[in-house]
Amino acid sequence: MELKNKVVVVTGGSDGIGRHICLKLGAAGAQVAFLGRNAERLATVEAEALAAGAPKAAGLLCDMQNIAQITATVARIIADFGGIDILINNAGIWHKAGPLDTIAPDMLEATVQTNLTGLMQITQAALPAIREAEQGAVLNVVSKSGVVAQTGQSVYSATKYGVRGFTDVLKEDEIGNGVRVAGLYQSGTNTGMFAKADEDVPNHIFTEPDDLADVVVFMLSRPPKLWIHDIRIEL
Repeated sequence: MELKNKVVVVTGGSDGIGRHICLKLGAAGAQVAFLGRNAERLATVEAEALAAGAPKAAGLLCDMQNIAQITATVARIIADFGGIDILINNAGIWHKAGPLDTIAPDMLEATVQTNLTGLMQITQAALPAIREAEQGAVLNVVSKSGVVAQTGQSVYSATKYGVRGFTDVLKEDEIGNGVRVAGLYQSGTNTGMFAKADEDVPNHIFTEPDDLADVVVFMLSRPPKLWIHDIRIEL
């Protein structure tokens, strides 16, 4: 797929993996609309994406736990950019690892809503526009936790296994509509996700987000007759 001037929506685009994806896409000439909850960071990434070469970039405030905001934000992107070619579902949060009864009820709810329900809701809202694109695509940045059961990750893994199933079925459902669907299953990544949950982990040994963004661009930029629908990355 030729990424130049494609309209790409990235959730969780204000930092971490999402920020690097936006910058790599901008360098490839894509138009990027990215979502986040911090206005200052969104403005910074917007300027960085434009400097990297994006012909158009917009950082939009949107909470993936708020369906009204999700719906309104997708409508705004379609109006401002003239459509959506690609949706990259990257937003996600982490709960501190531990037995199920140690996970606070509000954290359980936030994790499920952000990682799974919100992902499905924004895909549902964007899908009609993506179907109208010449080469529409949905790429879900999932996690190794959607493939391998790991101690202490009951709720987080439940969301990621859910996204994996959603990805596989969406791929089958959209074959006849010309929308390509893919999942990226990465190991731990060197971002602030764990620190936000007060989890002390050896981030320095994990995959760098810049390298993971290269994988995303590689997946999306394959020739029309070649589509990579599933990549798993190990340390």
